[in-house]
Amino acid sequence: MARRLLNLALNHRKAVFWGLGLLTLAFSALLPLIQIDTDPENMLPADNPARVFHNEVKERFDMHDTIVVGVVNEQSVYNPQTLANLHSLSEFAEGLDGVIAPDLMSLSNVDNITQEGAGTLRFEWMMREPPDTQAQARTIRENVEDLPLLFNTLVSEDGKAAAIYVPIEDKNQSYAIGRELQSHIDGFEAGDDWHITGLPIAEDRFGYEMFVQMGISAPLAGLVIFILLWVFFRNIPFIVAPMIVSVSTVLITMGALIGAGFTVHIMSSMIAIFLMPIAVVDSVHIMSEFADRYRKGSSVRQVVTEVMGHLFTPMLFTSVTSSIGFLSLMLTPIPPVQIFGFFVGLGIMLAFLSTIIFIPAYLVSLNPATLDRMVDKLPAEDRSLVARVLPPLGKLARSHAKLWTVGFVALFAVSVWGITQIQINDNPVRWFKSDHELRIADRVLNDHFAGTYDAFMVLQSSSDAVDKAQSALTDASTNESLSEATRTWLKDQTLDSPESLSDLILALDDRLFEVGGEDADALEALMNQLEQLDSQSQAFLQPENLEYIQQLEQHLASTGLVGKSNSLADVVKTVNRELRSGEAEDYRLPDSADAVAQTLLQYQSSHRPQDLWHFVTPDYRESLVWLQLTSGDNQDMTAVVESVDQYLQDNPLPEGLNLEWAGKSYLNVVWQAEMVEGMVGSLISAFVIVLIIMMLLFRSVAFGIVAMLPLTLTITGIYGLIGWVGKDYDMPIAVLSALTLGLSIDFAIHFVERTRAYFRETGDWSKTMQLMFLEPGRAITRNAIVIAVGFTPLLVAPLVPYITVGFFLATIMALSALVTLILLPTVMTLLQRWLFRAS
Repeated sequence: MARRLLNLALNHRKAVFWGLGLLTLAFSALLPLIQIDTDPENMLPADNPARVFHNEVKERFDMHDTIVVGVVNEQSVYNPQTLANLHSLSEFAEGLDGVIAPDLMSLSNVDNITQEGAGTLRFEWMMREPPDTQAQARTIRENVEDLPLLFNTLVSEDGKAAAIYVPIEDKNQSYAIGRELQSHIDGFEAGDDWHITGLPIAEDRFGYEMFVQMGISAPLAGLVIFILLWVFFRNIPFIVAPMIVSVSTVLITMGALIGAGFTVHIMSSMIAIFLMPIAVVDSVHIMSEFADRYRKGSSVRQVVTEVMGHLFTPMLFTSVTSSIGFLSLMLTPIPPVQIFGFFVGLGIMLAFLSTIIFIPAYLVSLNPATLDRMVDKLPAEDRSLVARVLPPLGKLARSHAKLWTVGFVALFAVSVWGITQIQINDNPVRWFKSDHELRIADRVLNDHFAGTYDAFMVLQSSSDAVDKAQSALTDASTNESLSEATRTWLKDQTLDSPESLSDLILALDDRLFEVGGEDADALEALMNQLEQLDSQSQAFLQPENLEYIQQLEQHLASTGLVGKSNSLADVVKTVNRELRSGEAEDYRLPDSADAVAQTLLQYQSSHRPQDLWHFVTPDYRESLVWLQLTSGDNQDMTAVVESVDQYLQDNPLPEGLNLEWAGKSYLNVVWQAEMVEGMVGSLISAFVIVLIIMMLLFRSVAFGIVAMLPLTLTITGIYGLIGWVGKDYDMPIAVLSALTLGLSIDFAIHFVERTRAYFRETGDWSKTMQLMFLEPGRAITRNAIVIAVGFTPLLVAPLVPYITVGFFLATIMALSALVTLILLPTVMTLLQRWLFRAS
């Protein structure tokens, strides 16, 4: 196969050039169809149970993604000017397209609940018009502090911050709506600090900046690689070839992804910057060895043939193993990670094919004078920095083999300990740098308020009322004392849901007007029985269930993990207080279901009756507890869930109730857990596959294991470093395992393959090692430098995931090359008689 591909490249050069050019243009034409997606919810499959339940909860309780706007005044927000601005912004927000105006929450459109008389309530707007005097502002403060539902939610406990909660129809509109809000804020007089935050706007803002970053990082990486290649080879026509391969690989791969209908997520946005350096790996090997072998007057075709004869097999296997490293990500249950892994793996194999066909064709097409000028400009082999450093390094590795081995074993042990210290955590707001306006807003508002991050506890009734009602209906329909018409009518009734039970009660009430005598008595008795069952199934009218919710809220408040919680119990207690005395001693739950129902009926007379259905469903069989958290970190959300689980274990739920979780903060925990488990599985699977490939490549179990040593030490070293420095294990860090697996083995394959070839030629171990730290060593070092430096443009990115990837990938490349050039000579020196006994 190698000979056929080389003949194609050398004998049909124009076809090769035109073919690559047209293919690149065709896929590049698909790039304008790009669609950006930064919603972490899409890290889970659409049919994931947690995601399905989350969306069902949002629909049932009419919950929406929300932008949080906060104003801070270090003296007090309760002053006429600040409250006037708050009122102005609230009215402006209500008129914006994409904003759900009835559910917007601010001081200007919520109710103040007071007692108008014995047993009656008065609902009036908290701040229908902004106050004209400081005295009026103080009155607003007194009213807010008297309403637990609003206090520390709309106005901070210290009185220095106020918030507007802006619900939106589509989270993809959040960045645009946020800019319109900011434009209105910019028109206010100075004196207050305004901030805009919330997970939806953070995610949408990241999408905008990610799109910009894609257009900067990949070209910048290409420029850096171009400069490095010029430093190595000092000839622009010569180094154009790998750049063509790199750029065409990126364009074709991204075009294929977009053309296939996939959205560009945070993961797939990194494909270009990943492929740009990786795509030149094989090219650098070819061009490095070509530059070392070519002399004036040499036959370019002959030199290219020799170089390709040496490098084709190791390049094939390095490309296959690199591709497997990324394709293993398809074993994870995270769709964006699967897409990322597939297309990077595809891009690597595309780069390999392009390299082995295009590079030989390009080199043979170059004017010999151009190659001669390159030879003149290149420093002598023994005068270059790389050439001066490598031989002493090889000698050092061989002469202190046992000492190096002890050092590597110690490093491995310490790395394993570091891995045990890794903390799994992520937070979309932390994808921005600490000085970003969103991070500042997040810190400021969460310092003042109970929290801008949401989580929902959903309690559901699993009452068997429907089954009992069906049994009662069946018994009645078979009662021989009833008329045939009544029994037939009863048999025609259906009971398959709690809603159908309420419908049947209404139908029985209507039927009573049509029958008499014994039929009427039986139907009335049945209706009373069903009403009792229906009342019992309305779990969240029962005081004991609301009392349990109240105790659970008190427990969460005592842990310090939750800033505040709001529930149906809080609504009922507030209304009950005003219905009775208006005093603190009546801020409690009523004693009966009827009394609870009366408070909720009264609440529905407010200006915002729909707010009730955010906490309970109209059939009172499901209830939602809204938790406000000051942190969006997965660790903190996990701690809340664990605290609730422990509470439920010590204090079981009332019979017939169960508890589930929903909310963005909880979904982040779910996909992080699945990602970690999936990454571990994919890494182990890929490791085993690569080990088998190494054994097949070298036709030796021993050499296969030896080739895996640098990879093993690099993976443990990098993840040990993450544990040592306390870097959270997040989405970008998780993907590094694939890159480490895919690229760390490349250097080992070239080193082992060339070592075996040289030993077969020389039969002398010392001579073999000397040769290895000449041409092969220079090629490995140049490749490591190109790839490592190629990722450094990410270090100046404004987005933390890109910085993380840039730093760790550069470190991975440097470490894996260094480990290969020291560990392999060390191990092979100690085991040379066993490894090379056949020779």
